[in-house]
Amino acid sequence: MRNASSNTSIEVSAALQVQINGEREEVSDGLPLSELITRLKLRSDQIAVELNHEVLRRSAWESTKLQSGDRVEIVHFVGGGLQLGSRGPREYNSIMSTAAPAQSESFRIGNRTFTSRLIIGTGKYRSFAEMKAAHDASGAQMVTVAVRRVPLDRSSESFLDYLNPSLQILPNTAGCYTADEAIRTARLAREALQTDLIKLEVIGDQTTLFPDNEQTLEATRILVKENFVVLPYFTDDLIMAKKLLDAGCPAVMPLAAPIGSGLGIQNPANLRIMREQLPDATIIVDAGVGTASDAAIAMELGADAVLMNTAIAEARDPARMAQAMKLAIEAGRLAYQAGRMSKRLYASASSPITGVVR
Repeated sequence: MRNASSNTSIEVSAALQVQINGEREEVSDGLPLSELITRLKLRSDQIAVELNHEVLRRSAWESTKLQSGDRVEIVHFVGGGLQLGSRGPREYNSIMSTAAPAQSESFRIGNRTFTSRLIIGTGKYRSFAEMKAAHDASGAQMVTVAVRRVPLDRSSESFLDYLNPSLQILPNTAGCYTADEAIRTARLAREALQTDLIKLEVIGDQTTLFPDNEQTLEATRILVKENFVVLPYFTDDLIMAKKLLDAGCPAVMPLAAPIGSGLGIQNPANLRIMREQLPDATIIVDAGVGTASDAAIAMELGADAVLMNTAIAEARDPARMAQAMKLAIEAGRLAYQAGRMSKRLYASASSPITGVVR
């Protein structure tokens, strides 16, 4: 087999043409898929394989023989998801929601319980050591990862080895622009990680990375039927939130601002309305947080958790920012439970008038 990207070759006989990760390759007629994986020197425990749009279980690799015209996709996991390079000015609104009854300081996603309300990503860090330090400082119990094709030249190492084994891995479908792409990616992620969790992202616009809500809902309905635990990224739309919950999502993930923008909460009223209209729903604010105050505001508005990546990874000191986010999440949650004072147009003296020396 000849790999066009690496200019390496393997002796073959009775060669036939197949596609591997979009590259035309020559392989031996009847080559077992397991042998292909071995020749590519890939770790079978960290990849998933799709043959002609059908995910193959590892147990079927040895008995599956490649045939002419086969299309093979081999994926692994990489840090984070899509990236947005531009940064705009940060804006936020400090509206708080009304007082909430004290609740257990844990929240559930499906049959999983978490005590940390901060979910963080794995992309954009300058090194694996920096990523690990930030994860440790954050106290997070769940991290997101993206699904991508394996480089056939084996030019990258798996960062999964650098993740704390206690962390719950949440694969995402970042980079998908149709329901079909997202469904295929979700199936591959489940096979590779043996998890039913999926953060569903179906992008509708390449510039803003805003989600396509209709494609997201379509993918959600199919994945829920396949017993996935779907956490959908969508615009901060109450009606769409209701539809996604009705479709079987255990939680919804409205955006705060464009992915990677750092703009903070752009529509606090929408999040507040969503919380008040869906009091029993698990709401996780996703995308756009830029600094600790943004995270605190999201929690003050009644979010159950906040997911972020760029705000920590692109900070000058990611570990310190991760700790700041951890404390902001805790402070915002306490403020939401305590209930803020009413806003007044005029001053209201805090000291008594009686007894003033005149």
